[in-house]
Amino acid sequence: MIALELHPRIIESKDWATIIFVFALVFIVVAKSAFENRFSDFIRLIVSDKYTKIYRESSHLMSGFNVLLLIVNLISFAFFIQLVLSHFGYGVKTDWILFVRIFTLLTVFILSKFLIEKIIATTFGIEEIIEQFNLQKVTFRTYIGLLLLPVSIFLFYEDFATNYLFFSIIGILLVINILTYVISLKIYQNLVIANLFYFILYLCALEIAPYYFIYYLITKN
Repeated sequence: MIALELHPRIIESKDWATIIFVFALVFIVVAKSAFENRFSDFIRLIVSDKYTKIYRESSHLMSGFNVLLLIVNLISFAFFIQLVLSHFGYGVKTDWILFVRIFTLLTVFILSKFLIEKIIATTFGIEEIIEQFNLQKVTFRTYIGLLLLPVSIFLFYEDFATNYLFFSIIGILLVINILTYVISLKIYQNLVIANLFYFILYLCALEIAPYYFIYYLITKN
């Protein structure tokens, strides 16, 4: 008689991710309801510069609209990073603890970078250019995060993603990020030229060095 050996079936729970995705959608709905006209202009950012012309003052940087979409942005990028790590064998996409770690690191990194930028800008007396430059970056990166959210949701619940797909998405994100800098520099070129020395120091210290160290730590480990 053949003995049957039973093995427990391990089912990975995705409920926590579903809840977080729902929260992200709720934040988007709240932003759309509370700032209807602004949200409408923001959605058309890719085809119209109306939003950047209307909301170009630095006072809009810490507005409720940007805070709501910043949370969505953090969720979107945290999930995408976790998906990339999972795909290349450095984690599990259903590990909620890993998501919390990535989300926390992203939040600390962004807030710390913002605080240091404020300190440096105040020290060098270039608050105006840095705040306007940051607002421009935040606007485009938030837009990228909003577009990336449905992609992250789709990839999370599907398992057919390939290396080519992930490298393509990462490549597109890098290109858009570079274009963001180019557009921002073009818009604020007069302010940049007037404070060129300090702006170069800012780029080297806070726009190049942090990402270089992150790359070094990842490749080192």
